[in-house]
Amino acid sequence: MTTARHLLVVDDEPHIGLVLRPYLEQLGYRVSFARTLDEARIAMRTAPPTDALLLDLHLPDGSGLDFLRDLRKQGGTARLPVLVLTAEGEDRILREARRLGAALVTKPFSPTKLSQRIAMMFGDANEGDPK
Repeated sequence: MTTARHLLVVDDEPHIGLVLRPYLEQLGYRVSFARTLDEARIAMRTAPPTDALLLDLHLPDGSGLDFLRDLRKQGGTARLPVLVLTAEGEDRILREARRLGAALVTKPFSPTKLSQRIAMMFGDANEGDPK
């Protein structure tokens, strides 16, 4: 029996969690939420281990891009798959997120598109099926 992959969603918009949690759990993922970078840092240090991060760039206590830079400098999380969820339209910022190895999904997005991007991020053959 395979353990469900754990996704940590870092986004301060409550409706993101309300929409994503049931959808992603139905696909077989374990989902946790953090509304701030501080909460995300705590979640990354506690069980269950995070298999991938869905990260907003604009959070109440700082920049998701700065958080991503910090992750990439750390040993164990340097290769953590990251999918940036953003309404950001500035090319310079989006290029930097890509340079840091993040995939991008722009808001608003459909849950189907998001699940396909997550499956691609994990290299799963059947997009949308995390098992």
